[in-house]
Amino acid sequence: MSTECQIVDVLADTGSMYWQRWCDRNSADLALLSAEQITQTQRVFSLSDFIAESCINNTGLLIDIWQSGLLLQASRTTEVKRHLNIQLTACDSESSLLRTVRQFRRFHMCIIAWRELLQVAELTESLAHTSHLADSLIEGALDWLYQLQCKEQGTPVNAEGFKQQLVILAMGKLGGGELNFSSDIDLIFTYPETGETVGAGRSVANQKFFQRLGQRLIAALHQFTADGFAYRVDMRLRPFGDSGPLVMSFNAFEEYYQNQGRDWERYAMVKARALGGNAQTRVELEQILRPFIYRRYVDFSAIDALRNMKAMIKAEVRRKGLKDNIKLGSGGIREVEFIAQTFQLIRGGREPVLQIKSLLATLKVLLSIGELSNESYTVLTESYCYLRKVENILQQINDAQTQTLPQSDLDRSRLISVLNYPDWDSFYVHVNQVMAKINSEFSQVIGGDDDDHEESLPALDLWHLELSADEAVALLAEYDFTEQDAQTFARDLIHFKSDCERKTVGPRGRQTIEKLLPKLLFSILKVDDPVALLPRIIALLLKILNRTAYLELLAENDLALTQLLRLCSASSMVAKQLSTHPILLDELLVPSHLYHPTPLHQYRSELRQFMLRIPEEDHEQQLEALRQFKQTQLLRIAAADIAGELALMKVSDHLTWLAEAVIDNVVNLAWQQLEEKHGVPHNVVETGEKGFAVVAYGKLGGIELGYGSDLDLVFIHNCETAGMTNGAKQIDSRQFYLRLAQRIIHIFSTRTSTGILYEVDMRLRPSGNSGVLACPVSRFLDYQSKEAWTWEHQSLVRTRIVYGDKLIQKRFSEVKRSIIATPRDTAELQKQVVDMRLKMRKHLLTAKADEFDIKQSEGGITDIEFMMQYIVLNHAAEMPKIQLWPDNVRIISRCVSEGLISEELGSNLTASYCQMRDEIHRLNLLGKKGVVANTRFIAQRKVVMDYWQQLFTVE
Repeated sequence: MSTECQIVDVLADTGSMYWQRWCDRNSADLALLSAEQITQTQRVFSLSDFIAESCINNTGLLIDIWQSGLLLQASRTTEVKRHLNIQLTACDSESSLLRTVRQFRRFHMCIIAWRELLQVAELTESLAHTSHLADSLIEGALDWLYQLQCKEQGTPVNAEGFKQQLVILAMGKLGGGELNFSSDIDLIFTYPETGETVGAGRSVANQKFFQRLGQRLIAALHQFTADGFAYRVDMRLRPFGDSGPLVMSFNAFEEYYQNQGRDWERYAMVKARALGGNAQTRVELEQILRPFIYRRYVDFSAIDALRNMKAMIKAEVRRKGLKDNIKLGSGGIREVEFIAQTFQLIRGGREPVLQIKSLLATLKVLLSIGELSNESYTVLTESYCYLRKVENILQQINDAQTQTLPQSDLDRSRLISVLNYPDWDSFYVHVNQVMAKINSEFSQVIGGDDDDHEESLPALDLWHLELSADEAVALLAEYDFTEQDAQTFARDLIHFKSDCERKTVGPRGRQTIEKLLPKLLFSILKVDDPVALLPRIIALLLKILNRTAYLELLAENDLALTQLLRLCSASSMVAKQLSTHPILLDELLVPSHLYHPTPLHQYRSELRQFMLRIPEEDHEQQLEALRQFKQTQLLRIAAADIAGELALMKVSDHLTWLAEAVIDNVVNLAWQQLEEKHGVPHNVVETGEKGFAVVAYGKLGGIELGYGSDLDLVFIHNCETAGMTNGAKQIDSRQFYLRLAQRIIHIFSTRTSTGILYEVDMRLRPSGNSGVLACPVSRFLDYQSKEAWTWEHQSLVRTRIVYGDKLIQKRFSEVKRSIIATPRDTAELQKQVVDMRLKMRKHLLTAKADEFDIKQSEGGITDIEFMMQYIVLNHAAEMPKIQLWPDNVRIISRCVSEGLISEELGSNLTASYCQMRDEIHRLNLLGKKGVVANTRFIAQRKVVMDYWQQLFTVE
């Protein structure tokens, strides 16, 4: 049997089956149909499940179709409008409105499909009638609901009392008057002016009135009832998308598109057509939009934006795995639309004839003005019409929104029967030839695919497409993600895209974002831990979205982008610093500075030079400048550290010298401010010095400062006798030093727009929190010798002067040496050190059973520090050289040279200490606590614990 015979047979069987079902339900109506009408009906039933099921399930529909006479009319728009008005007038409730809208649509869609499937109607007729029907139902339902709501809430008016009405922008193919048979309708709601309703008991704002009206209209069209639905309504093209208000005033509308409109919105607005309202408001709205859509000049800048949109089209095809899709596939309907709208965007401002909605009319204009050759015009027009006809037939089969060629034999038979092909293969060859011709024209206008790189496609898709979480996770499957990590990455990205949509970003910023983000995502996906890096980068981007200069810096400067990802990947601390203070991004432009921090001896002079640009009287700017300097230098140190340019000990040196430079400047700044008001204390009037010193404890004292370390400080002075300052407003000299200490702490801790300078801890001063902030050297000596606990003497081992006059430095050194070198009972010292260590571990250790706290667990860093402090306190009396240095590494080295520790043990302790410190250091960079798995540092911990047992076991 030939293929043609098989097609005839399968269609005849389908038509007969549906006809029998209709007869079973409507036998009484059979006599109303002629033999010719029955034959035609069976033919249509064989081609369309939609028509057949509609007639079978809706009593009287088939008879109404035949008796209306509309199957014989090529022009039916007048009848549609008249009949709809009659039926809407009869509606007495919203439920009856919904029923009328759905039944009316079904009736006329059956007629449109009937005529086209039987090849009575041309494509242009079907497109025009489908669009007119949608317009009529939208405006008819809107008018009916408007009248109802005015009765309920009053009539919305503006400040002058003029009635306000909802104006609807029909987008896409509906806007172009070329709606396909089964399509979403893309709408945007707006109204002319703000105001309130009048004529009801309680007035409401126009915004609220039209919001409710819009919701009702969507329900009237979109809601699924017993009669089905009329149209799927898509509101996502409105300003701010799903997160934006459902309806906006003309003023808000204009402001959005002037300040935030994006290139794809320009593209979409080419087809925007106003419905509802009145003629004046429709014209006014289109005038508001025209400057946004069409530039006054030949807009070649639109080419890049259009290429981005082309990438989005291709991404959509990839995401859906589209095969045989005549709309979205290569050479599909959308590429013809893209060609026409490309010319409209580029030249529409200078060629007003291009400011039209219809695609076919646009192609004709492009031919007339010489933008398309006769051959290109013929190819595009004929190919477009052919594919649109195929699309309509596909959708008329079951009123389904599809553009994919069918897989079932029945639907394939229906399609080729309507199009008069002998078999599927001949049709398939022809449709692919048509699409190849379109794609050739498309490539000539927009450019080929040379810029597409296979490995970057997932990043393009992740950004360009509106993916669900599951779709994004599926797209990430080709990377080495766990299921949980893929979900986390997808969630963070989707939230960011939503946040990004809501941000106020101008057109230039949007354009830069569209260029930057795919490139950024591609790079993020290549790092070792993209799940950790993404939120760090997002935090930064959210801070700079409205700072186009920074976005452009990253989009145009690959080196800067590389540096950013490298730093943020290695350190959450750096990432947080950059997101908190985006001004630091400027440092990324000069990698020679970024990876080569200031030499140690130049920090003080660099800071002095930096502060010279700030007026002395501008205290607020001085605080800000100090913080900026510190953050910039910290970034450089971290960058050099991450790049491997600095060893651990050198990193601490740089952080320590930076802190000392800041302390130097802060003390001088505080002194200057107090001197202006009070003069100087009596004890330094003759010397010209300050008689003041800053004692560093802990990590700063031990030259082991880390990222984010507090500064443990104690302030001392040499004002031992009573006296007054010599300024206009005299105060007691000791009060001056107290205020100096307060002012220093204030400068350090005041939170400005760039944060605080350093956290300062003063609890190690004599008498702790109850002691004065600045005490005389004599009081310091008296306290240390008579009142201080052993743990305070341990802390003293790691102290040094980081700011102070030579005289006071000398006096402090003498005090320190005398206290540390005080002979002690070894057994008692052992007991006190061990007790304090156990007490500290009890209060500070939070590690779980399977974890190792690098500082506080047994065998950790604090054990090493306690052992070194014990050795210094126990042996400094007879071996004074062991207290020369405050840092643990050099204390260990000195203990080895003095014979207190063997070289092997000294080497092992030093290695263990440095290795554990290095791990804490890396964890700090990543923003993590100094806790690792209990399986780490086994050998190092054994060295420390063995020596602890040796040192503190009493025989």
